[in-house]
Amino acid sequence: MPESMRRLAREAAREAGLEDIVEIRAGDCEELPLEDSSIDVVISNGVLNLATDKGRAFGEIARVLKPAGRLQLADIVVENELSEAIRSDIDLWTG
Repeated sequence: MPESMRRLAREAAREAGLEDIVEIRAGDCEELPLEDSSIDVVISNGVLNLATDKGRAFGEIARVLKPAGRLQLADIVVENELSEAIRSDIDLWTG
């Protein structure tokens, strides 16, 4: 997420009155810059589908979530490599 998007996310948290409980950080989904069992909620919107190693990314989520932590996921995750035709067909990726 570029700094401009992080800035917008911080503004949205501030406008919602959540700046004291929401933290926006730069990082890599396969190596989260967070302590073990330190996060209540992980929100992913279009990130995990970009991960090269999805298993590692999910492992990182599990590592940083507190016991009974939650994951809000809005991604497309596939197990097998998709053909170029499928990846190029926007109608297959949109609702």
